[in-house]
Amino acid sequence: MTSIRSWVEESPYTQALGAKLEGVDETSARILLPYRDENSNPGQALHGGCAASLAAVGGQCVARAAMGEDAGPWHTASAQVNYLAAAIGEDVVAEARLLRRGKDMCFVETEVSTVAGKAIAHATAMVRARHGAAPTARQRAAGDDGASDPGPMGPHVSKTPYMGNRQMQIEHMADSHSRIVLPLIEANADLEAGIHEGAVLALLDTAGAMASWAETGPGAFKASTPSLQAQVLCPSPKQDLVAYGRVMERDGSVFWADAVVAGASDGLMVARGTVIYRIVT
Repeated sequence: MTSIRSWVEESPYTQALGAKLEGVDETSARILLPYRDENSNPGQALHGGCAASLAAVGGQCVARAAMGEDAGPWHTASAQVNYLAAAIGEDVVAEARLLRRGKDMCFVETEVSTVAGKAIAHATAMVRARHGAAPTARQRAAGDDGASDPGPMGPHVSKTPYMGNRQMQIEHMADSHSRIVLPLIEANADLEAGIHEGAVLALLDTAGAMASWAETGPGAFKASTPSLQAQVLCPSPKQDLVAYGRVMERDGSVFWADAVVAGASDGLMVARGTVIYRIVT
């Protein structure tokens, strides 16, 4: 399991988060994430991208252990993350367990909770092993019309602890749309590929959330992501990434926002998903 431990604890992104692999075997994994201000939203609340990252890391740890080192590279072809409660200034732990192993897929369930036992998030994922296959041909993202209006919130949101440490830049946040750039810097990198899959999921989450805020505008609201549905289409290429978010449906305080992540240089898709976001007075 040495290579799995190295991937978790030596990937620059998971190092920056402070993730520690406490145990892994062919059926389960346990990952500790001590509280750090750098991983938070205002008010010391753990950023949802961190919980999604733990789900991705836990799923891959189990899949790597179950399938063996030669089965890679890996990516989380599908994930459903439901956010159950906020972790406020607390250490959290992710417990991942194998549901089923196939020839090139593993189905994994991950529960994220505080060390005191409060449930924070629940995730199911299908992790795909490529068994050394050449990268697939990627499709071009539709992108947007190129408008550049970060709105009144964009410059401030970009400076919140988790996003600031990722150097996420909100280039556009208006008319129910968002565009966010995530640079390939040390704090976002994977040991084996470009930008770490956990950071990709956080980027999807953020793009959907910012598109929702772009519809309501700023105000004395409370907001959170109840659910994230994501598909990572391939291991991330070694380039900056850009996410495009758009609100597709709204029912009062609940927003459904689609998001697509593409290479900033080549414009080809890396991930896609739907963020269910809630903004209430």
